[in-house]
Amino acid sequence: MEDLELYIETAEEGMAAAVEHLEKELSKIRAGKASPAMLDSVRVDYYGVVSPISQVANVTCPDAKTIFIQPWDKTVIPVIEKAILAANLGFNPANNGEVIRIMVPPLTEERRLQLVKQTKALGENAKIAIRNQRRDAIEEFKKMKKDGLSEDKAKMAEQEVHKTHEDYIKKVDIVIDNKEKEIMTV
Repeated sequence: MEDLELYIETAEEGMAAAVEHLEKELSKIRAGKASPAMLDSVRVDYYGVVSPISQVANVTCPDAKTIFIQPWDKTVIPVIEKAILAANLGFNPANNGEVIRIMVPPLTEERRLQLVKQTKALGENAKIAIRNQRRDAIEEFKKMKKDGLSEDKAKMAEQEVHKTHEDYIKKVDIVIDNKEKEIMTV
């Protein structure tokens, strides 16, 4: 019986992880307003060590259209600028010798639609991961049934995992809808 609860719990943890991963990935998609998370994928060669920008500088957003990068070591400014340009994020960094300023350009309608499509694809990947968790748990319950677990308990466990699956699919839909509204808001 405790094995049954363990598999239900494991499946739910996997589903929660899929939603969490989706939210993390969606935070990287810019929706027209500046965010330090937009630069998470940018890596800088800092004295031979490839590091995220957040480990070599303070990244802030004083307003919705600007990102400020203030490196702790001023000699790294050109390296950070090159890394941002190489990341091909559509940003044009400018520096004044102290900080790097990035003006986040407004999104075009075409780009907004591309981002919505990308958002939906990420949502579908999360749903697939959730379905895989459900499938794995149900397969495990079937094995346990062959090993002597009563049919009623196996059926109840399957129903519980299915209900959890439905809840997490709804969470993904809500997250995707919210991101889509954020992207399409001008």
